[in-house]
Amino acid sequence: MTTESTAFLYPFIEGDERDAESLLTDLATSAEAKWDQSERLRQATLDRCHDQIATVAADMARRFEAGGQLFAFGNGGSATDADDVAQLFTRPPWGQALPARSLATDHAVLTALSNDIGFDVVFSRQLEAHGRASDIAVALSTSGNSENLLKAFAQAARIGMLTVGISGYDGGRMAASAALEHCLVVRSDSVHRIQETQAALVHALWAALQSELDTEHRIDRPEGAP
Repeated sequence: MTTESTAFLYPFIEGDERDAESLLTDLATSAEAKWDQSERLRQATLDRCHDQIATVAADMARRFEAGGQLFAFGNGGSATDADDVAQLFTRPPWGQALPARSLATDHAVLTALSNDIGFDVVFSRQLEAHGRASDIAVALSTSGNSENLLKAFAQAARIGMLTVGISGYDGGRMAASAALEHCLVVRSDSVHRIQETQAALVHALWAALQSELDTEHRIDRPEGAP
């Protein structure tokens, strides 16, 4: 049984708290504070990245209209976020369905590449096999420093793909990489808040992209939908 402190998860809870009612009050206070932090970061990031989102959406629209598809990838929690990106684009709640896939879902390919070559090429080798110049590479990372993402972007750039990074902190190595055409940065040092805001960025980018696309084959937007 671990004795490691979890105070960093619930900083508003007193260490000697024993009263159930007080504990629930502190938990509610902690949850409200985290929600407030997340909402303020989300709004600040969307405001700061507004023009950049519009530019990326326009670039992506040109690729899709040329017959391209989107490849999303990331590590750990960002791998599940990449899965969500692919699902949002292929099965949208409204708008036009677009070809997209996550490079983090095929366990056989991921483990084969990791075992036979190395984990740093698990995404770049997939792009080498499937990517075309009309396609789009989108990677999500909290740090922006993952070697396998940087190698994937280098491969995507060689192919001629549009390269888009979504990172946290100060953008990390992704923000400084010449292989990236666009890097959207969530300026925070909290992994939890970064990933929450990255999800909001993805949805804002997707909505902006839908506005750029031809209206043919679109699902009508429900009244009141964002």
